[in-house]
Amino acid sequence: MPSAHHQYPNETLICHGYVGCSPLFPTVAVSLRTLATFRQQQRTCPHFSIQALSRTLCHLHAVPYRHHLTTQLRIAYDAYLEILDGVDKKLNHALNRDRPDWRLLNECPACFYKLDDEPPLEFDWLVSIDGNNSLKRWNPASYGAVPRDDPRVARSDFWLHAADVNRFAHTARPTQARIITVDSTDAAPGDDWIDDDTNAGGASCVNRWRNAGPEQRKKMFAVFDESGIFLASCRHRFALVGCDMVQSGELAKYPLAVLERLLAVYGENGALFYDIGCAFDTTARNSTLGPTMRTLNLRLMVGAFHGHAHNRKCQLDWHPLYVRGTGHTEGEGCEHIFSASNALARNTRHSSKFHRQQAIEQHFAFWNADKYAALGNFLWNHFCSAITELDVLKSKFQLTDADFERFHEQERCYLTNFKGLPAQDQVSIKREWEWAREAANGALTNVCPGRHEEISAALKRARIQVETAYQRLQHAEALAGHIQGQLGIELPWEIGSSEYSQWKEEAKITKYRAALDELERLVVMRLFELAKLGMSGTGYKLRQQIVKALQRRSEAIRNAITHYNKEASALNPPRPNITWKDIVDYSILGEFDLLRQSRADIREADWAKPAYREATVKYFKLCRAREEVTRVEVEVRRLRTAIYDEEQEVEAAVELLMMTDPHLGLELKRQHGQRHAINMLHVRRLDKIESSVGYHGPKGVGTRRASTNSPELPRRDYAMRNQDIFQPSDELVYSEAAALEEDRIATELMADYLYGIGDD
Repeated sequence: MPSAHHQYPNETLICHGYVGCSPLFPTVAVSLRTLATFRQQQRTCPHFSIQALSRTLCHLHAVPYRHHLTTQLRIAYDAYLEILDGVDKKLNHALNRDRPDWRLLNECPACFYKLDDEPPLEFDWLVSIDGNNSLKRWNPASYGAVPRDDPRVARSDFWLHAADVNRFAHTARPTQARIITVDSTDAAPGDDWIDDDTNAGGASCVNRWRNAGPEQRKKMFAVFDESGIFLASCRHRFALVGCDMVQSGELAKYPLAVLERLLAVYGENGALFYDIGCAFDTTARNSTLGPTMRTLNLRLMVGAFHGHAHNRKCQLDWHPLYVRGTGHTEGEGCEHIFSASNALARNTRHSSKFHRQQAIEQHFAFWNADKYAALGNFLWNHFCSAITELDVLKSKFQLTDADFERFHEQERCYLTNFKGLPAQDQVSIKREWEWAREAANGALTNVCPGRHEEISAALKRARIQVETAYQRLQHAEALAGHIQGQLGIELPWEIGSSEYSQWKEEAKITKYRAALDELERLVVMRLFELAKLGMSGTGYKLRQQIVKALQRRSEAIRNAITHYNKEASALNPPRPNITWKDIVDYSILGEFDLLRQSRADIREADWAKPAYREATVKYFKLCRAREEVTRVEVEVRRLRTAIYDEEQEVEAAVELLMMTDPHLGLELKRQHGQRHAINMLHVRRLDKIESSVGYHGPKGVGTRRASTNSPELPRRDYAMRNQDIFQPSDELVYSEAAALEEDRIATELMADYLYGIGDD
């Protein structure tokens, strides 16, 4: 029954726990519990769509399904989320969390809750960025539909505005070349992506990504309004900030806009992981962000997974394994996020821009809450994996830390100094004349005695071969004369002379490298297909196609191995043969670069010996493990302090709200109940880490740095924290009657907020 002060039917409905499907005269209403259940179901299972919920409700109520019922349900769900957003804004204001950049500075306490007296780290913050094209949205006009006019905008500060992104569309120098992971025709003119050949080490690692991309991607963007998202995540895999990629591939303006936001919020001594960070570093430093990057001492790297597809020289400079201060940070947090968000794509592909962003916001909000719940286990697992020793390996080879560093530097110098063949040498190994001469001399050797018809046919074939060889010989002699003039050679080389033998050997090396390149190409495709085969969300038909492609690839690889071994044996000295087992073990593609540099025999160098190379890799893993222990010890104290401060802030806010706005105070207490339980689990896990053998970091609660700290609150005695903060409180245990009363008050509060929002 409507109350006397109710003006609209929705006021009465929401007081009874329902939301109407139209603002003035609803004929259909949906219960708040149904909407809350759907919200959580879709956050945990992104495949579950609102259409599926509509069909389920129709089945439960024994009514035929109609499409307009899905539209009505979506309207009610939008109103429900608007109510929740209004409540959250009031709670954030009460907690003083509505300040600019508060979310980014507090999203991951282990990364960004910096303390006054913590030991210095090589990098103050570690963030990975990457793009993903799964969350596309079709342009309705591309299939004849009329676009829906929806003026609503995203509610979260997760998104970067399009104007902030487009400011970087034309910031590069005009003479710079651009590289993207798809064909260059996809990008807007003037986009500033740079191919830095100085870091290629003889082969452009970025070209590997471009060449491996499917051809369909090169012209697909016209049919999509949004072709994907570009995302930043911390090392604990919290989603931090992102932007839409609009009708384009992964242009440089997207990482530049995200980078600008990260630098503005997190400041100096940061590290950024990107799958093509080696090339993007030059792009960013030549953009308008270059001076800021140098001032704030930003370091770019490639991720641990993507880094293995870069050439060996690039890995030595950019892979986190060889960069001091990275610890066990893999730099692939975005890939973990995308593996979950890909499931959301089928529900957002044909939605409006607002509904797509709303679904993404809900998904990432739950993802971050889930990552916070797992943060204690993350620290525990990384701490345990980092406690390791290398003493046995050192004693086995009688090596020291200085030896491993020397091996690493020698390999870098070798790959840096290798410049490939000079132009004169490339001209010198032309063998057209020799091939033509051999063909002419051998034209009659295959004519065997026999019947007259067979001899006539053989002579005819020989005459054709002689004429063809003579033409080739004339062409080769003209080319040889031209080359002789280019090289300034007075007399032509005689067969068997030292110069002739030298460049004949170089021709063999050229054929050897060609065989190696083909083998590497096949292995790269095999690795990508294996990764796609194991990816969550890969359909059955696609898996079958990949399996068949792998079978064909395996046979092609075996043939390529045979061809490679033939060319390797022809060299002087012969290069070692490769077996199928070796190829299977070449998960690190940089190993091919050591085979490619073939002018000098490096097999006797210490750094090139397989056992020493394995030991060097393990040494650097040990160095990163030591750094990981130090970083985890810092993060443990950050998390403990963040929990302590949060409990104090919430308790103080609840006490204040119970006097000024009891409804809002009860809502804050209810929402904090689950967070409080998670915090108790974190504290137990942190206690376990601090009591473990090998933990040498500071213990107890610290003080947050004043530069990013909230207003000071009275701090309690640390020794009493388990008694007065982290143990369950009797105030949080409600009777059934109290719970029902709280639900009634909450629904009335939601009604007030709903119409308060409408009045605004």
